[in-house]
This record gives sequence, C-alpha cells and structure tokens, in this order.
Amino acid sequence: METFAISPKENKKGLLKKYKTYRWSVFIFATIGYSFFYVCRLSLGIMKKPIADANIFDEAQLGYIGSALFYAYAVGKFTNGFLADRVNIRKFMAAGLLVSGLINLMLSSFPGFWLFLLLWGVNGWFQSIGAPPCAVAITRWFCGKDRGTYYGIWSASHSLGKGLVNFVVPFFVGGFVWFGARIGGLGMGFTSAGVIGMLGALIVWLFMFESPESKGLPATAILLNEPVAVKTTEGKVSSSQWSVLKNPAIWILASSSMFMYVSRYALDGWGIYYFQNEKGYSLLHASSFITINAAFGILGTILSGIISDKFLNGDRNWIALVAGILNISGIALFLYYPNGHEVMDAFSMVLFGLGIGTLITFLGGLMAIDIVSKSATGMAMGLIGFTSYIGGALAESISGLIIKNHKTVVKGTVHYDFNAVKLFWLGAAFLSMILSLLVWRIKPKEG
Repeated sequence: METFAISPKENKKGLLKKYKTYRWSVFIFATIGYSFFYVCRLSLGIMKKPIADANIFDEAQLGYIGSALFYAYAVGKFTNGFLADRVNIRKFMAAGLLVSGLINLMLSSFPGFWLFLLLWGVNGWFQSIGAPPCAVAITRWFCGKDRGTYYGIWSASHSLGKGLVNFVVPFFVGGFVWFGARIGGLGMGFTSAGVIGMLGALIVWLFMFESPESKGLPATAILLNEPVAVKTTEGKVSSSQWSVLKNPAIWILASSSMFMYVSRYALDGWGIYYFQNEKGYSLLHASSFITINAAFGILGTILSGIISDKFLNGDRNWIALVAGILNISGIALFLYYPNGHEVMDAFSMVLFGLGIGTLITFLGGLMAIDIVSKSATGMAMGLIGFTSYIGGALAESISGLIIKNHKTVVKGTVHYDFNAVKLFWLGAAFLSMILSLLVWRIKPKEG
C-alpha cells in the first residue's frame, strides 16, 4: 500500500466540499434508483390473484413466468457483476432501468403466455444490472470503515421499492377518480410500474457519478488521508475476480443467500396471494401487510450496518444469526398462527421485515464484498446475486406448482391446502441460517 498526499497548491477544503456533495448525490440517488428497479420487478407479485381470477394465467403459469425473471436475473447478475467493475456504472444502471420500465409498459396489454414469459424473462436480465453498479459506487466513494453503514442504508432501497410497489400498483389496479375520469384495471398495474421505472432511469442518469476521478477529484482514500493501493490494472482486476470464484467462503455465503431468497420471495412473490386465499384479506388489505414488512425491512437494513460498524468493529456474524432467527420466527408466525388475528399477522411481518432486511444486506452482498478485493466488488456481487436469484426462481416455480397441485374446486368454490408449500418456505429459511454459521470465523479485510 502507498500513501498519497494532495499538492499544497490544491485547495483541500474546497476539494473535500465538492467531493462530499457528489458523494451524497451518488449515495442518495443510487438508493432511490435501485428502489425503482424493485417496482418494475415486483409488479407481477401484486397482480397474481387478479390475473388468476380473470383466468388470464393459472397459478402454475404464474410460477413459470415469475421464475423466468429470476433465472434470467441470476445469469445476468453474474455477467453484469463482471461488467460493473469495467464499465461506466451511471450509464449501465440507467439503461437497465429504462428497458425494465419499457417492458412493464409492454406487458400492460397482457400478450399470450409465451410472449409474456419471454418478456418477463428479458425484464429479469435488465433488472440484474441494478445492484452491481451501486455496490461498485459505494466502494469507490466511501472508505472501508464506513462501508457497512452506507451499504446497509443503501440496502433499504429493497424495502423502499417493495413499499412503493405495494402502494402504487394496487392503487392503480383498483382504479381512482381524476378529474371525473375513472382510470384503473389490470393493465394499469404494469403501466404505473413502467412509468416509475422510466422516471428512475432519468434520475440515475442525472445524479449518479462514476467515481471521484470522473469529476476531476482525487480518489476517496487520498482525500480522506487513507492508505490507497496503486491504480488497479486490467490484469489485477482479472486476477481479483478469479480469486472470488476460488474462495470457499464466498460459495457458502452464496448458498446461504440462495435459501434466504427462497424464503424472501415466498412472501414477496406469494405472500399477498396467501393473505388473500388463506386468510381472506382483500388485495389492498393484503398489500398493507407487505408494506409493514417493507417498512421494518428498511429499519433492519439501516440498523444492521450501523451496529456492525460502530459497535462490533465490522463483525457481521452475530447480527446475521439474530436476523436468521427473526426470519424463521416471522415466517412461522405468518404461516401457522390461526387465521382471524390481524395484529399477529402484522407482527409476523414486523419480525420478517427486520430479519429479511438485515439478511438481504449481509448475506446478499456485504459479507461477501467485505472479504474480497475492491477491484472485484462487482464480481462478488454477481456471484452472490446469481445463486440468490436461482433461489428466487425456485421459490416462484416450485411454490406455483405446489399451490396448483393442492388446489381443489368444490361446487365452483376454490379451496387451497397450503401445508406442503409452508414446509418448503420455512425449511429454506432454516437452511439459510445453518449455512451462514459456517463462515463465522471469516473476518473482513481492512480498507
């Protein structure tokens, strides 16, 4: 490592002020921009029951459509994580969100099953562009000692997007009155998500910045008098990326995150459907419970990073264990507490939100980028994302098949037996927690 100093001729105070202005812009609008990715991704989850009730697609078809996004997303996370270390992250992220928004607009007309499945899969590919540029931006604009804090706050974008989609899409689907004209229906659910995605693309384009150097500033470490490595070469990037693939701890974290994503998308993808069909809530009422989950997910992501940085010296393991227990407890309460108890249903979403928000932050990226070179941040995020969204795909397709195969129609009334799918969802959460314990002794790198 080398230590660099700013020339006496340079106005360090002025450079720091300019740097902090750009840094906060990157951080705030990376968080907002990535939350808009979620709106364009979770729109289908809100629409499942209305689509099934309208006999547009059945539960198995909806599961296949949902899994198409996640399989494409998984592959895209790996390849786009590789690219994020090498391309202009502002342009890359904005392009992904723009195309995702356009695809949601195209789906508002509900083309046939195969075209819908294809387009939703393509949406998954462009969705996968979102997270790696944000992780790269955080490592470029923030020093290692604060990484957990800012990565945790940025991870609130997952829950911000979830809360936004669970408010906006049901609102448009249910219809509203604006200057006397009723606007609503199934198509408006995807239309509203698409418009939000395109707005997000514009925000990212205007307010995200590549790196301090791209704005004529010294690197972050130089400005903050931190040790900094000599400029990374292409060969160094390739070597660092290859070392990620050979690291057993990364693969254990990736497997743990995969099972965590099964439990996560059990609720994100099928939670509203379960609330409606098993517990008898309306679409808006069911969505309100998921919004509670999103709100406490934000709290979990923010607090987890701050606590691990400020009080545990960057140790993520204890918090990951507590979050795993909260995740299991929230899912178990949601699935097995008797129906008709609204307060307990809401409390299950509190526990699940706190747990899953923390686990998305830690297992979904932070614990991996803690133990790899900065020049391979995108690659680590890509590998974790690949396995995570294989888990999301399995959650969608397997859940859809199980639900369909345990559905019966008696005298025109549909009845569901959710017992099998409950075991699938809860078992995945338990496996995730066990795997996370296997990396207990792995400590973060300095810087």
